[in-house]
Amino acid sequence: MASLKSCGVSLRETAIQFPRPNCGDRYKRRNAKLTTPQAAVIPNFHLPMRSLEVKNRTASEDIQSLRLITAIKTPYLPDGRFDLEAYDDLVNMQIQNGADGVIVGGTTGEGQLMSWDEHIMLIGHTVNCFGGSIKVIGNTGSNSTREAIHATEQGFAVGMHAALHINPYYGKTSIQGMISHFENVLPMGPTIIYNVPGRTGQDIPPHVIYSIAKSPNLAGVKECVGHDRVREYTDRGIVVWSGNDDQCHDSRWDHGGTGVISVTSNLVPGAMRELMFEGKNADLNSKIMPLVEWLFQEPNPIGLNTALAQLGVVRPIFRLPYVPLPLEKRLEFVDIVKKIGRENFVGDKDVQVLEDDDFILLGRY
Repeated sequence: MASLKSCGVSLRETAIQFPRPNCGDRYKRRNAKLTTPQAAVIPNFHLPMRSLEVKNRTASEDIQSLRLITAIKTPYLPDGRFDLEAYDDLVNMQIQNGADGVIVGGTTGEGQLMSWDEHIMLIGHTVNCFGGSIKVIGNTGSNSTREAIHATEQGFAVGMHAALHINPYYGKTSIQGMISHFENVLPMGPTIIYNVPGRTGQDIPPHVIYSIAKSPNLAGVKECVGHDRVREYTDRGIVVWSGNDDQCHDSRWDHGGTGVISVTSNLVPGAMRELMFEGKNADLNSKIMPLVEWLFQEPNPIGLNTALAQLGVVRPIFRLPYVPLPLEKRLEFVDIVKKIGRENFVGDKDVQVLEDDDFILLGRY
């Protein structure tokens, strides 16, 4: 019994002692006033960069001076991975032919078929290899504001010069929600807002752009609605790039547009540069119009992917759901190339028709 008593004393002495609550504290808590918590969404707030030093910090004014920006194609290997050798050749051809910038992972570059890891890797690769020679604009937009913030943070951390942002698509939001979405990504760096109602199902009305125009990071708008909208913005001092290759010449020279974010320049960058830099040229614009119409007879990038494969500058590999244009359309492209002149197109191989069996369609990659 003595030993048990001794053990009990020992346990009591070694037990962890927790502070007892003060009765006065309990009284204060019961009588404290309820304070409404601060709203979770804080305007102009974003997560810090991964690094204290941001590579290639660029001013919006540097982006606003760009005339020809190519929405660059992403080529693939037979296993579905990026063909970086072919990609580098495509970017080099843009630089050699005078393009000012490239959009990486846009609709044309099939960012919608990439994981975010692939997406950010390709942006970083483009910056590291070509960032000193051409402006790299990463498509880090999303219909999820959280994803858009995170991807844009990563894109600027790996050195992109500017971001491209679309309005939330499919799960559309209100006008105020659209403004809040853009306000949450603009603080990170120079930004181009992309309006393409045909894909998103929702127009970005001008008063949304006017609401966010106070941000010094708004570089401008890629506008696909048409000439009237381009003129409306340019009259208000907002920089606009045409998003329509069939309208870009007139938008540039008749409606005050700054330039074009182009698909066609993947194929004929020299001609597109001439249209944007050398003044009005209705003859050249008419000359390439059959090519533009051919490219967009099916949703982009189907025509472009087919054309680049026929020119031999990328492998004939498609990530589904994209499939090549049919044989009769490929024959039409051969005729278009001959009429415009093979020397005006990228690459140095003869244009080919290609057989259906030459194409590889990937559902898993």
